[in-house]
Amino acid sequence: MNLYPLLRPLLFSLDPETAHEVTLKLLNAAHVSGLGKLIYPAIEDKPVNVMGLSFKNPVGLAAGMDKNGDYINALAALGFGFVEIGTVTPRPQPGNPKPRLFRLPEHQAIINRMGFNNSGLDHLLNQVKQSGFNGILGINIGKNFDTPMENAVNDYLTGLRNAYTSASYITINISSPNTKNLRQLQQGDEIKVLIAALKEEQLKLQQEHSFYVPLAIKIAPDLTDDEIARIAGLLVEFEIDGVIATNTTISRDMIANHPLANEAGGLSGSPVKDKSTLVVRCLAAELKDKVAIIAAGGILSAADAQEKLMAGASLVQIYSGLIYRGPQLIEDIVKSL
Repeated sequence: MNLYPLLRPLLFSLDPETAHEVTLKLLNAAHVSGLGKLIYPAIEDKPVNVMGLSFKNPVGLAAGMDKNGDYINALAALGFGFVEIGTVTPRPQPGNPKPRLFRLPEHQAIINRMGFNNSGLDHLLNQVKQSGFNGILGINIGKNFDTPMENAVNDYLTGLRNAYTSASYITINISSPNTKNLRQLQQGDEIKVLIAALKEEQLKLQQEHSFYVPLAIKIAPDLTDDEIARIAGLLVEFEIDGVIATNTTISRDMIANHPLANEAGGLSGSPVKDKSTLVVRCLAAELKDKVAIIAAGGILSAADAQEKLMAGASLVQIYSGLIYRGPQLIEDIVKSL
């Protein structure tokens, strides 16, 4: 029973951030009451093995929907093969001033400048524990906005150490456009220093806990081919397990005449689709199956997901597509595989 087309006009009549919170609360209520099983279709398993993990299907929820891990079970019940929560920072922070989330329905797009608003690592890890979730869970980690860039590595190491035993895999977010200077961690020597430190820590934690938790790096869609090739080289050199392509874009070429085009923040949804697919294709050519590619960006149909998989991805993640299409999108993609 697909109720989302009926609910969407009501949700879209609300401020986007309010609608986000209302939707999550409604999903949680449906899940807790058992109504969810009546509303959402049972999605057939289409298992895949990626990064040494067994996913029941290749369609995941991208980070950002559930920043604090407050709704893990309710979101997983929609039929996702995996759920990624965060981005979480070591300390709680409020994020950027509101309004900071904007819909562009004409383009099936969203602009956000949330700024890693979250309740901090301790809260998220407590929520993971309380959830008892036993599916594939990614934890996406970032730096606090007021941590100086020269100390950024310490924030990521804190995130990695603390999240290690709670996550199926850990994502390093160095590509959000909404934390000042964060994206420079993708450039020059900074990315090499960061990846080297994280890999060293990952191997230490593996020895300490006697199990291995894969690492993925999330990159921007706005990198040049040369920058992508350099990052790909480092991912192979340091044996990083996965790369998520991509985060949101700072480009406005695709929505140039829209009244919201000048709003600061990352643009997601349909306008980023082609840019993200190009990054996936470029990574696939460089990585030659040595590092898993998880594709995100502009997936609003089964055909969009297939395009990403054909370009070289092993898994896909959705977020904006869920807002515009609802949970039916998950079933459509899985059925098409």
